[in-house]
Amino acid sequence: MKRSQINAAIRWAETLCKEHHITLPDFARFAADRNEFLKPSRKNLVKTMLGWDVTDFGSGDFARVGAVLFTVRNGSVHEVGVGTPYAEKYIFLKDGCEQEIPLHYHIQKTEDIINRAGGIFCCQLAARGADGKPDFTRPVRVLRDGEYYDAAPGEIIEITTGNSITLEPGVYHRFFAKTGCGDLLIGEVSRINDDNTDNVFAVTRGRWCAVDEDEPRYRLLVNEYPEVEA
Repeated sequence: MKRSQINAAIRWAETLCKEHHITLPDFARFAADRNEFLKPSRKNLVKTMLGWDVTDFGSGDFARVGAVLFTVRNGSVHEVGVGTPYAEKYIFLKDGCEQEIPLHYHIQKTEDIINRAGGIFCCQLAARGADGKPDFTRPVRVLRDGEYYDAAPGEIIEITTGNSITLEPGVYHRFFAKTGCGDLLIGEVSRINDDNTDNVFAVTRGRWCAVDEDEPRYRLLVNEYPEVEA
């Protein structure tokens, strides 16, 4: 992705938050300056990768495969006592461009995915077969706001504002905003999130995007913390 695309995507997500009266924490507005992230008091923020995440999942086509995410709180699976024993995120998806988070499952993470504001959240489900690949021949049982629901094989569930779905480890899922219903602001509440090790995609993909630096950074991305530059 071009840095200009990333910058524009973050600005769009910030605007969407304002439209829905959602205020992100102060670190959402830190300048892309290494000194902001080198302060000893912010070591936890860097270790648990709190902040902005813009990715095309290695697709090279952000308008169709990708998302803007913001991690509000998280812990570490590697260091006991670092951060919190749970995670919270916002996920931003555009209407009208068929943008999606591609089919994947988590090895360890159980997550509640909540339609916080905007359009209609679409979630396609698939069972994991014995070979680890998606199995579109078997139903999947999930929780929807505390009630069990038996989804048909490959069913796309539509989730309206305020409602949610609980996804357990091993359940394949794909997210997108229903076309014509507006941009989508999703919430995620889960076990500790480790994006470096816990995502298994149906089609081999990179979790982070390669960046073409065509303009200065507006915000740092969470995967850029280890190599922060002035």
